Amino acid sequence: MKTFFTALTIVVLAYAVSGCAWFSEDKYEVEKSAQELAAEGSRDFQNKNYKRAIESFTTLRDWYPFSKYAILAELKIADAHYKLDAYEEAVIAYQEFENLHPRNEAVPYVIYRLGMCWYNRIALVDKDQTPAGKAVEQFQRLINRFPGDHYSIKAEEKVKKCIDSLAGHEEYVAEFYLKGKHYKAALKRFEGIFALFPDTKAGKRSLNRITLCREMLEKELEKEKKESDNKTEE
Repeated sequence: MKTFFTALTIVVLAYAVSGCAWFSEDKYEVEKSAQELAAEGSRDFQNKNYKRAIESFTTLRDWYPFSKYAILAELKIADAHYKLDAYEEAVIAYQEFENLHPRNEAVPYVIYRLGMCWYNRIALVDKDQTPAGKAVEQFQRLINRFPGDHYSIKAEEKVKKCIDSLAGHEEYVAEFYLKGKHYKAALKRFEGIFALFPDTKAGKRSLNRITLCREMLEKELEKEKKESDNKTEE
């Protein structure tokens, strides 16, 4: 009898240590296969349950890093963050994918999405245009590395809009200086716009503004000269 109770105690302890609860109502969750997690994540993604999709794909990536589904999981994690407008997280995930798989056929798509993570955050011309500049960097990198690619062609159109936004911001600042009669500062800005963005609407408008600023500066010099001459005569 003593031997029986000793054996029973050992069995109970073994189950307790292993995390199996005989007396719990919770069901033991059977570990899902890589294929099951991939199917589950894809289904959630299709149904726009992006947070749940991230959970499934993250589990797949962590449990089965050498599975044929692992690369899919890494990419879909980034895509799910993108769909949630969680662009910071998406950028990290896309960059990680490119670093791990630099020769993967999905790289052009990944670089395009990196650009879009910044492009989607471009604000009005009176706001900081860092996102526009970052978007141009990624789109231009894509165009240079994969000329003629489907995503490179799409990126070219996005670059034009980014350039327009950057030029518009510079024009906004230049006009601010002009209205404040800071003609030297305004002239410098308008000249910069024409040099950097000559083909944009702001670039074309800058020519007239450059002429105006120079005229105003000449008038200021004439006024200063007259005042100086009058003081000399006194």
